[in-house]
Amino acid sequence: MWETKMNINQVVEIRTRTLCYFGVGALQKVNDICDYLKDQGISAVLVTTDEIVYKVTGVWEVLQPALESRGIKYALYTKVVPNPTVDGIDEAAAMGKKIKAGAVIGIGGGSAIDTGKSAAVLLHPDYAQYNARDQYLFKFDSANAVPIIAINTTHGTGTEVDRFAVASIPELNYKPALAVDSIYPTFAIDDPAIMTKLPTGQTIYTAVDALNHVVEAATSLVTSPYVVMMATECARLVAKYLPQAVAHPDDLNARYYLLYASMIGGIGFDNGLLHYTHAMEHPLSGLKPDLPHGLGLGMILPAVIECIYPACPEILASIFAPYVPGLKGEAGEAQKCAAGVEQWLFNVGVTEKLADKGYTEKDVDTLTKLAFETPSLAGLLSMAPVKATEDKVRKIYMDSMKPMSSR
Repeated sequence: MWETKMNINQVVEIRTRTLCYFGVGALQKVNDICDYLKDQGISAVLVTTDEIVYKVTGVWEVLQPALESRGIKYALYTKVVPNPTVDGIDEAAAMGKKIKAGAVIGIGGGSAIDTGKSAAVLLHPDYAQYNARDQYLFKFDSANAVPIIAINTTHGTGTEVDRFAVASIPELNYKPALAVDSIYPTFAIDDPAIMTKLPTGQTIYTAVDALNHVVEAATSLVTSPYVVMMATECARLVAKYLPQAVAHPDDLNARYYLLYASMIGGIGFDNGLLHYTHAMEHPLSGLKPDLPHGLGLGMILPAVIECIYPACPEILASIFAPYVPGLKGEAGEAQKCAAGVEQWLFNVGVTEKLADKGYTEKDVDTLTKLAFETPSLAGLLSMAPVKATEDKVRKIYMDSMKPMSSR
């Protein structure tokens, strides 16, 4: 049983901070949230999103009148891109400063909400002299931020309920992660009806992101029974409902449970942190910004499982029971679990490996260097259950170039 892997003498943090409105129809809660903003004396907000999502999901047709009817001004920043950059954050923050925004509303997935979180720090008067590069090179502490509201449109990142944000520094190929209490959203909205417009690829990749969150959190050096409980449930729900959502995009029941899996995945890694897979994906999308985050994670997950399984077989056997029948939680079945998860990924549509996306063996040294040198990523790697060395990281990248069956 995985319980044997818990250190009962280790004191861990159990974090739950954000008030999340969850369920079909939760979008209507923007009216209550706008009342709250008004009561707090906030008369202007910055809205961060991309040029499509805030309209196609129907969020804006509910949010805009809610703001306007209460006399709350807004600056609408719609230039958020996948793998957002520090330059985009600076642009958004400048728009917010112009109208003296006292809060930020992020509409979208991780990119839009993380842009909003980052801008919320820069909008705080304590940091008027700083920019987003300073923020993501950790030249100041980001300990304060204006209130954040997250209207989530994907079921993968969990950023609507956690203290993390990510942004790229293009000229350095860095993609650091910010982790501070100030960027917990005050309110979040998780409405499955918003998710029905997700393209098939994003439906798959975001669910794979949620799965990776809990795999890493449940096997980190600071995991807890709380995290493992959420990990096993998140993995079960993804296995059951992802195929259904792909086959029937309008199935609200499937969307509901994928969204729930994503939310508890966000809480899970907020508590248990991350390690190999995320620390190694960030260099992948830092080098190739067009790479979908969830795809990058999916391509390297099997090799990570093979690496860490001997250190925590009971936990991983519990998590992957719906994916790989017959796991007994023994160290010697690492390859069986890794190969079974890779086959599951292929079956749901994650059929590419690193070589298919243009990465070569020549890139491996650069990727390995970035995994250790990018600010914050070495900290993630230090949480791995198997000590992260350059040789181990290099081997995971190499083993992820092609399918396991081609070795």
